[in-house]
Amino acid sequence: MDRALNYLALARKAGYAELGEEPVGAITRTGKGYLVVVASDASDHTWRRAKSFVSGTNQQCIRVKFTKEELGFVIGRTSLAIAAITDAPMALAMVKALGEPEKYKDALAALEEKSQKLKKRQSEAKAHQKNVRMGKKK
Repeated sequence: MDRALNYLALARKAGYAELGEEPVGAITRTGKGYLVVVASDASDHTWRRAKSFVSGTNQQCIRVKFTKEELGFVIGRTSLAIAAITDAPMALAMVKALGEPEKYKDALAALEEKSQKLKKRQSEAKAHQKNVRMGKKK
C-alpha cells in the first residue's frame, strides 16, 4: 500500500480525519481542516466544492492520484471522494509521502509553516509548565 494512503488510514484511526463532503465542509468552516484531499476521479462539482471550502483561508486543498475506491479501501468504505486531515504534522507527512514536491509545493510550504508554529507553541507550553512546577517547589 502507498505511504500516503497509510497516513490517511492513520489519521482516521487517530481521529484526525473528517470523511465525506458534509463533515469536510463543517470542519473547514471552523478552520481546523489543515488539508483537504480530493480523489482523482471525484466529480468536478466535488473538486469545486472542496476548493470553495478552503478559499480565503490558509487551509490546503489538493487532488491526489488515488481513486475514490482506493481512498475508501484504506478507511474501510467502498469509496471516498473527499477527506480533511485535522492535524498539521499528519497532513504534512501525507503530502510529503505523495512524492511530487513540485506539484504540491504550495501545500508543502504552508503545512511546513503550520507544523513549525505548532511545535514552537508546544515547546513554549512545555517550558511554561516546567516553570510553573519549579515555582511551586520553592
